[in-house]
Amino acid sequence: MENYLRVGIITATHGIKGEVKVYPTTDDMGRFKKLKQVYLDTGKEYLELEISGVKFFKQWAILKFKGIDNINDIEKYKGHDLLVTRENAVELEENEFFICDILDSQVVTDEGEELGILTDVMATGANDVYVVTRKDGSEVLLPSIKECILEVDPENKKILVHLMPGLI
Repeated sequence: MENYLRVGIITATHGIKGEVKVYPTTDDMGRFKKLKQVYLDTGKEYLELEISGVKFFKQWAILKFKGIDNINDIEKYKGHDLLVTRENAVELEENEFFICDILDSQVVTDEGEELGILTDVMATGANDVYVVTRKDGSEVLLPSIKECILEVDPENKKILVHLMPGLI
């Protein structure tokens, strides 16, 4: 399991005083108000940043970091991930999982057929869609609904599914 979890991606600067626009990759954008620090993946290291200000505009979080007061100090990190430690991650309810913990899971049907490997989870609005890559490289898209996803076991990297008519 990964020790760091992505909560957002810096997409642009905001103004000239070091603020950034962040595309949230978390289900709860309001959690940025509760965060005291995040880690910036610079590509070489994880740089700890203390959050000194948070505001929201449309689908974006606008963050200000302590000690970064100039657009030039942060502009080079556009496109980089903001992370939190697993210890600072949100508490999950029963049958909730972090996507990174279920990626690369073996997907098996309720009839015992090996379907493939979970390679992506797409957020579509209504429900997530699991992208399963088969041995031949083709992909199967499975809606993340209880009628289709029967059991998820992140510790053993296994997912049991029911193939509803028309999915393949």
